[in-house]
Amino acid sequence: MAEGGAADLDTQRGEVAALLKTQLRKGDTWYLVDSHWFKQWKKYVGFDSWDKYQMGDQNVYPGPVDNSGLLRDGDVLAIKEHLIDELDYILVPTEGWNKLVSWYGLTEGQEPIARKVVEQGMFVKHCKVEVYLTELKLCEDSNMDNVITRRFSKADTIDMIEKEMRKLFSIPDEKETRLWNRYMSNTFEPLNKPDSTIQDAGLYQGQVLVIEQKNEDGSCTSSGFFFFVDSQELMPQTRNSISTNSSYSLPSYHPYSNSYDYSDQSRQSERSGLCGLSNLGNTCFMNSAVQCLSNIPPLTEYFLKDKYTDELNEDNPLGMKGEIARAYAELIKQLWSGKYSYVTPRPFKTQVGRFAPQFSGYQQQDSHELLAFLLDGLHEDLNRIRKKPYIQLKDANGRPDKVVAEEAWENHIKRNDSIIVDIFHGLFKSTLVCPVCSKVSVTFDPFCYLTLPLPMKKERTLEVYLVRLDPLAKPTQYKLTVPKVGYISDLCTSLSTLSGVPAEKMIVTDIYNHRFHRIFATNENLSSIMERDDIYVVEDTDHVVIPVHLREKYKQSGYNHTSTPLFGQPFLIAVPRTLSEDKLYNMLLLREMETDEQDDESSQDQELPSENDNSQSEDSVGGDNELENGVVGPTNSTKGQQTAGHNRKRLFTFQFNNMGKTDFSLIKEDTRQIRFDEGHLRLSGRKSRLHMEYKPQKKAFFKLKDCIELFTTKEKLGAEDPWYCPNCKQHQQATKKLDLWSLPPVLVVHLKRFSYSRYMRDKLDSLVDFPLRDLDMSEFLINPNAGPCRYDLIAVSNHYGGMGGGHYTAYAKNKDDDKWYNYDDSSVSPANEDQIVSKAGYVLFYQRQDTVKGGQSHCGDRH
Repeated sequence: MAEGGAADLDTQRGEVAALLKTQLRKGDTWYLVDSHWFKQWKKYVGFDSWDKYQMGDQNVYPGPVDNSGLLRDGDVLAIKEHLIDELDYILVPTEGWNKLVSWYGLTEGQEPIARKVVEQGMFVKHCKVEVYLTELKLCEDSNMDNVITRRFSKADTIDMIEKEMRKLFSIPDEKETRLWNRYMSNTFEPLNKPDSTIQDAGLYQGQVLVIEQKNEDGSCTSSGFFFFVDSQELMPQTRNSISTNSSYSLPSYHPYSNSYDYSDQSRQSERSGLCGLSNLGNTCFMNSAVQCLSNIPPLTEYFLKDKYTDELNEDNPLGMKGEIARAYAELIKQLWSGKYSYVTPRPFKTQVGRFAPQFSGYQQQDSHELLAFLLDGLHEDLNRIRKKPYIQLKDANGRPDKVVAEEAWENHIKRNDSIIVDIFHGLFKSTLVCPVCSKVSVTFDPFCYLTLPLPMKKERTLEVYLVRLDPLAKPTQYKLTVPKVGYISDLCTSLSTLSGVPAEKMIVTDIYNHRFHRIFATNENLSSIMERDDIYVVEDTDHVVIPVHLREKYKQSGYNHTSTPLFGQPFLIAVPRTLSEDKLYNMLLLREMETDEQDDESSQDQELPSENDNSQSEDSVGGDNELENGVVGPTNSTKGQQTAGHNRKRLFTFQFNNMGKTDFSLIKEDTRQIRFDEGHLRLSGRKSRLHMEYKPQKKAFFKLKDCIELFTTKEKLGAEDPWYCPNCKQHQQATKKLDLWSLPPVLVVHLKRFSYSRYMRDKLDSLVDFPLRDLDMSEFLINPNAGPCRYDLIAVSNHYGGMGGGHYTAYAKNKDDDKWYNYDDSSVSPANEDQIVSKAGYVLFYQRQDTVKGGQSHCGDRH
């Protein structure tokens, strides 16, 4: 294995940088690399221009490519769920992967994580690395308890799956077979288009597929199944009309959903709008957004009364040929039919995926992003303007706001006029001021929803462990409050305040996969520490500080090859620059001597095994890497020599490497081999730690109006987002202020809970207290003609959990009985008003009170 020597670092850096810019092409293979390892490699080769101070330093040598942080426990092929691109892993093309492995090797026992590039979308083509394969459960109709799991690409066809199943279940070639979807306990659907891909067929993660053999006379082996030539031949039928002796009965079939769903005829009049949506595999984000929209009375009435059919705009080049509007209309009719406890929205999701490839897979997405796409898609599909005129936008140039606002709104509806505009669009004023020439630019722009920032916490909490110089002292856990935008030195200062250890006597490290992944400089940004990092702060000393890693040494059965995987928690030890091997051994022994409490109680008088004890294991404490030039401790054992005044064999071996540049020498006074007996010493991670925490801080608490005020606060544009000043003829960091001019009948409020940076992505889980009724927006309207403007809450999209995962639900008020309900995928249940406001609130839907009563006036004159 090449070590990636210093002379080759420029070449490595240049070649990988160029390969990372490779364009995605359908069918190509890309590889996942754990971001922990990749960041270490970048530091070692000086990849980033601002981070070259450790370039070539062997202390940051990354070692073999290590993807263990991406893998599920015990599975070298399956990766963890909810991994995020560039945060948890880096994608590299085949050539880049081959180069990295040729330079550094691959961690023993691991397999490359290879993924194909697939093309998503029917009308809008989009290439994407398929990081998560679709896991399907396969079985025969004759024995559905025997389930075999296989992973497939979304580009694989139904025919390919059927061939794989025929092999798995040893079905003869002459036998005719058919495939069925099975979901829930007794719900089936025929898969009769062999050329369809997994994506087009709408198969999802964990989907159960059943293969059925036909008898020689053409009859089915199971009376519970029906063969259909084409889905168009299927006619609606009630559950009672199907007679079967099979335990798997077919409930009623709905032509819209192309699936069989449960029906509940006895409660038809009571269930309008109280219908769940099946989770197709990480589609709770879609279900949440749809249920919120479904409970907006004017929009739902528009579709239920088929008003949309007269306004379909199939020729709009910005639209989706009317397909999104049709699919949404059919879904709304199912939800409000009162017949079903839930429906399966696969055709709707398929249509969404065709026009928005980012939603075509089955990874967790954002309910607000889906909502934004859906509102825009419905608007363009239902735009009453058949031919959009070209309009020259004008600046205010000192004209009165009322004149400019009316002009802006008239220009807007000349190109955009739909039910979505009627219900959701408002107008805000944007004021930009050049810091150089004081040029003032005023524009009025329409909006479909308000994205409100949350008052940002200026601090964050980090958990760290402090390791004292005293080898008998247990690591102490501290919870520190540090600046959100700060440096490692701030962490040290905060820890010093609690612990009493001088900040300048601290070494801050990141331990990952049983090794020191990183040693931080005091001037590094705290943003480089992620929430999942294990941060250990070691008390520094004037002595030499040596990193110690733990290796388990054993011979693999049947082979002469010796494996030495890392285990346990590495540590730093401070030693004099000159000491004997015996003294170093005793220091390591003292540092690691920590038996379980039960062993202490039962074996207090037991001595360590004598030299004559034959039970020995091959575990060892060794360096991070075994190098050819390494200084290795002697291996010949000499009986009878004394160690620490006792006739005992040593409990472990240790080994040095010469990768560092430390001025350190070892005086060999003892030539015996040092071995470790597992029954008397534990070298794994410590179970007992002290804890030191700040008192729990009060959860950040804001009112919705605090967020609105922050939205309308003047701000200075960032250096990465300047404004082009027409006077200066160049980009400037202008000041910007947004104000509300007019508000729509239904106000959608998006709370910006997710934040992104170079090193981390975070969710703000602060509680925002939003009113359920009488939200008075009048004080935020600058339109002098605006009258009373009060809103009542009608729906909330909730997000529980952190970034890249979690779960979405919805609360919504039913328009027929005026009661609140909790929509959690296929489940719908009554909700109390005191449940609605929570820190999970993500997207809020407010209806203006005058529109509930049938009025048509607006908050502010838009026209």
